[in-house]
Amino acid sequence: MTRNAFWLLIAITLLLAVVLGLAAPVSQHAAAAAEIAPVNDAWRAALPADPMAATQAYMARLSPAARARSDAYFEGGYWLQGLRFALGVAAAWIIAVSGTLVRFRAAIDRRVRFKSIQSVLLAMLFMLLSAALTLPLTVYEGFYREHLFGLANQTFLPWMGEQALSAAIAIIAGGLFISLMYAVLRRAPRTWWIWGSVLGVGFLSFMLLIGPVYIDPLFNTYKPLADERIKQPILAMARANGVPADNIYQFDASRQDNRVSANVSGIFGTAAIRLNDNLLRRASLPEIKGVMGHELGHYVLNHIYKMLLSFGLILVLGFAYLKWSYGLALQRWGARLGIRDQSDPAGLPLLAALFSIYLFAMTPIINSMIRVQEGEADLFGLNASQEPDGFAEVDLKLTEYRKADPGPIEEFVFFDHPSPRKRIFAAMRWKAEHLNTSPSFHCKSE
Repeated sequence: MTRNAFWLLIAITLLLAVVLGLAAPVSQHAAAAAEIAPVNDAWRAALPADPMAATQAYMARLSPAARARSDAYFEGGYWLQGLRFALGVAAAWIIAVSGTLVRFRAAIDRRVRFKSIQSVLLAMLFMLLSAALTLPLTVYEGFYREHLFGLANQTFLPWMGEQALSAAIAIIAGGLFISLMYAVLRRAPRTWWIWGSVLGVGFLSFMLLIGPVYIDPLFNTYKPLADERIKQPILAMARANGVPADNIYQFDASRQDNRVSANVSGIFGTAAIRLNDNLLRRASLPEIKGVMGHELGHYVLNHIYKMLLSFGLILVLGFAYLKWSYGLALQRWGARLGIRDQSDPAGLPLLAALFSIYLFAMTPIINSMIRVQEGEADLFGLNASQEPDGFAEVDLKLTEYRKADPGPIEEFVFFDHPSPRKRIFAAMRWKAEHLNTSPSFHCKSE
């Protein structure tokens, strides 16, 4: 590919992304909300004791139109995952064959003496070009399609502003990480895959530590939750389960979308309990308690540390695969692409494409790891909040963008959370067992 053809392609992708953004439909929020038949406490009290029958009663409240829309949205995501993977690999290959990084490396060789700085600059250029080549899909998936299904609130320019800020953070952080990786490659050419895995886990830990404090506030405004009626029950659950937090924070996610969400973040003995304004606006107190019990469960069950260990194993296997596959790729294409050796950062597109193939193949495994933890947090949240009907009610709301009742293979491959039906069944099973052992037990919605 000639230099002019490459930059023309970049210009075309940027233009296409802008056209897609400006042509996006306006969200119809009324159409987006899942059509859930309203019920009252009498309906909940009359639910069958059998968990399966109670689950079916909840699921029957979804209209056929809501189910069809939810299925179409979620199943379309399957194809988008494949397209995102293919386009990412294609973008890396286009950048490699264009020779852009090789020419840039040659230009800075004469001006920049330090290899680490060269690596940072080449990594940042690669990430910037890759983002540009995949921008039309990013706009379609993150903006056009979200408005098409009535799930987004932002107009195009504010959305693009946030995307640009997110990309800038990723490029700076990713550039520094990749520079360290190439330093390891230069100093430990035979064992770099082991040390690279350790470095990867350390980088993930660092981002988890600084993200809630320094990155999240760049996109949303966080402030203490003023409603004591909601704040105190959540703090009571936190204290009862040993979570070191003395305040609850809310943030304005409604600027971006209509999804209900919350999180309890923090590592090394810190904890921040946060919920978004969509949850406050759209959910009753029992529903909020169910959600927050789930989020507290992630913290108390040390899921963040377990996930770091699990991803560490995935990284070790992935870097071992990279060492083998990158060596073969360099033998076949290295000289043609102008890559000097395995420590040449101009070979980053090849490394990125090979690692993308590995991660794509590992998607069902990674999803299953996350899904198991989400199921554990569900059970913890039910015990902590004692709000099974509130929990089930929120799960119905999640069907706005999550398929309600997938098949077992479908759930294994594509779901990183238990399906809404399974989560509702877990809540109804919990309720049935507590009704049997505690006659005075009851759940009320507000």
